Amino acid sequence: MRIETRLLHAGGEPDPETGAVSPPLVLSTTFARHPDGTPVGGHTYIRESNPTQDRVEAALAAAEGGEGALVFASGMAAGVALLETLPAGARVLLPEDVYYGYRVAAADLLAQRGIETVFVAMDDPAALDRALAAPAALVWLETPSNPLMKITDIRAASARAREGGATVLVDNTFATPVLQRPLELGADVVLHATTKYIGGHSDVAGGALVFSRRGPLFEKTSHVRHIGGAIASPFDSWLVLRGLRTLAVRVRAQSASAGLVAAALARHPAVSAVHYPGLPSHPGHGAARRQMEAFGAMISFQLKAGREAALGAVARVKLFTRATSLGGFESLIEHRASSEGVHSTTPQDLVRLSIGLEHADDLVEDLERALGA
Repeated sequence: MRIETRLLHAGGEPDPETGAVSPPLVLSTTFARHPDGTPVGGHTYIRESNPTQDRVEAALAAAEGGEGALVFASGMAAGVALLETLPAGARVLLPEDVYYGYRVAAADLLAQRGIETVFVAMDDPAALDRALAAPAALVWLETPSNPLMKITDIRAASARAREGGATVLVDNTFATPVLQRPLELGADVVLHATTKYIGGHSDVAGGALVFSRRGPLFEKTSHVRHIGGAIASPFDSWLVLRGLRTLAVRVRAQSASAGLVAAALARHPAVSAVHYPGLPSHPGHGAARRQMEAFGAMISFQLKAGREAALGAVARVKLFTRATSLGGFESLIEHRASSEGVHSTTPQDLVRLSIGLEHADDLVEDLERALGA
C-alpha cells in the first residue's frame, strides 16, 4: 500500500459506536473497570494509554513501516526518553550537526549518568568507521541535518553501526515518511518532532518514536514514558492524526517550491553558500537521490557579508514570518544561531528557511528584495 493511502487510512477507522468518520477525541484521563478490576475498554489511565493516542500511534507505525510507535509531548521528550533507556557508561555517537537540543542534553543530562557522547561527521563514512572502532550503544543519525542540511547515507551507516552491535536511530523530522523511510534502509528507530511537518499547522507540540520491532527497546522506552509522564495529550494526538492525513500533498508541494527557492538563492550574488540537498552542487546530493523521493522544504544559506547581513536580510522580509520552528503551511525565516543561543555551533552568517505553501515566485521575490536584488 502506498504512503498516501497509509497516511489517510491507518488509525482512521470509523468509530464503531457512532459511525463517525472523523476519529473521536477522547479527553477522559481515567477509564472505568469491571467489578473484577479489569478495564472496560482496554484503558485504565491516561499516562499509560488512551484511545486517541492508540489511533495516532497506529498511523505513525504504518507510515514508517514499523511494528510499534510511541507518541510524546514533544520531539525532545521523545528523544530524551530513548536516551534514558541507555545504561550508565554507555557510549553514544551523535552527528556534529545534531539539533542543538540534543547537544545540550548530552552535556547536561547524559554526562551526569556517565554516558560518553562522541560527535561524528556522519556524512563521512571514514569518520563513522573511526568512531565505531570502540563499542557504541547508539548511533544517532539526522538526515537532512539541522541546520546545515547534511546528508548521511542511511543504509550504509546503519550497516556499519549494526555490525558493531549498535542501535541506529534516525531523526526523520525534516524528510517525513513521505520522502524517506529509514526503517526500510536498516535503521531500528525513527524519531519525529510531530510539531513540525506531521502536525503541519503550527498549532500542536508533539514527538514520536517508531520502532522496527516491538521488542525490548520499545518496552523500555514505553516504561520511561509511563514513569516520566511525557505523554501527548489526547487533543494533541488528535491534531497530529489530522495533520497526517494531508502530509503527502503538503510536503510534496513544499518540496517543489523549495527547489525553486534554493536555485534562485544559488544564483544570488550576495549568497556565499546554499545548503539544500536538491542542488547538484550539494555534497550529499547523490545519497539524497538514492534514499529520498524528493529533497524536502528546508533550506539554509550563508551570506558573503557575514552576520550583520544575515540579520539584516531576516529583518527586511515581508512575506516570510520571522519565527523559529518549521514544517507549517506558512514560510518561516530565522537567523539560526540567534535562535539556538549559547550552545550554538551554527555559522553566524547563516539564515534558515522553512518553505510553506505560498507561491514559490512570491517567496523568491521577497528574498530578493531582502537581499538587495
